[in-house]
Amino acid sequence: MSDTEPSWDFYRTFLTVMQEGSLSAAARELGLTQPTIGRHIDALETSIGFQLFIRSTQGLIPTEAALELRPHAEQLAAKAAALLRAASGQGGGVRGTVRVSASEMIGVEVLPPMLAALKDEHPNLIIELSLSDSVEDLLRQEADIAVRNITPTQDALIVRRIGNIPIGLHAHRRYLDKHGTPEKLEELPLHRTIGYDRESAYVRALRRSVPLMDLMQPSFRADSNLAQIAAIRAGFGIGACQVKLAKRDPDLVRLFEAEFELPLETFVVMHENLKTTPRCRVTFDALVDGLLAYIGR
Repeated sequence: MSDTEPSWDFYRTFLTVMQEGSLSAAARELGLTQPTIGRHIDALETSIGFQLFIRSTQGLIPTEAALELRPHAEQLAAKAAALLRAASGQGGGVRGTVRVSASEMIGVEVLPPMLAALKDEHPNLIIELSLSDSVEDLLRQEADIAVRNITPTQDALIVRRIGNIPIGLHAHRRYLDKHGTPEKLEELPLHRTIGYDRESAYVRALRRSVPLMDLMQPSFRADSNLAQIAAIRAGFGIGACQVKLAKRDPDLVRLFEAEFELPLETFVVMHENLKTTPRCRVTFDALVDGLLAYIGR
C-alpha cells in the first residue's frame, strides 16, 4: 500500500466503473477518456495495494477488495453531493439544492404539484427528486428529506407522521365490461389480476388482508407500482392502487370497498441537523402540508 493518499477523483472513477461495468461506459458517464479512467483505477490499485478488477472477455469483474470498498466510495459520493447542496444554499434566503427521496408512485403521481407550488414560492430553490422504493439513508446524507412508507427507526431524525394512504382494489370499466364485475372476493381467482413479481413486506400485508391471494396467479406481474397502475388503467385486470389516485380517473372502479382497504403509513423525514437550513425547512413543511391535504387531513 502506498503512503500517498489517493485523489478523491479516483474514488469517483472507481464507483462509476462499478456502477457502469466497464471503463468505456464510465468514461462516457464522467466525460473523460477511457485511458484517463484506466489510469485512475491503476493509481487507486497502487495506493491501496490490491487489484480492484479482473479483466475478462465479459468485461470488468470486481474483486472482493472492490466489493468491500464500494460502500465507502458510495458514502464519499453522498458526502460530496451533500457538501455541494449545502454550499448552494449560502447567500441568504431560501436558495440552493434540496434532494428529496420518495417511492416511484409517490414521486411521480403525488409530489409534482406540491414541488411546482414550492418552486413558484421560492424561485431560487432547486429540487432533486430521487425515485426509489428502497430507503435512502438520511444519516449518510444520501438525501436531505425522505417521504417514507415505513416507520423510521434511526435516531437523529425529525419525523412527521402524515397518516395512512388507503389502498384499494380497482379495475378499469373496459375490463369490467368485457369480463364482468366480481360480486364477492371469492370470485377474484376467476379474474385477471395484477400483482408483484417478488415477495415483500407490502405483499405479505396484502396476503394477510386478502387470504384468497394465495389462490390467485396474477396475469401481470411487476415490482414497479407505476407499471401496475398503468396496467390497471389499460384495462389489463384487477389490481391494488391508492384510492386517491384512482379517483382522478372516473373510469377506474373501486371493488370491494367494504371488504378490502390496506393502509399505507406515510412519514416525512429529515435529519435534525438540517432543521434550521432554510431550503430544507421550507421543503419539509411544504411536503407535510401537501401530503396532509392529499390524504384529506
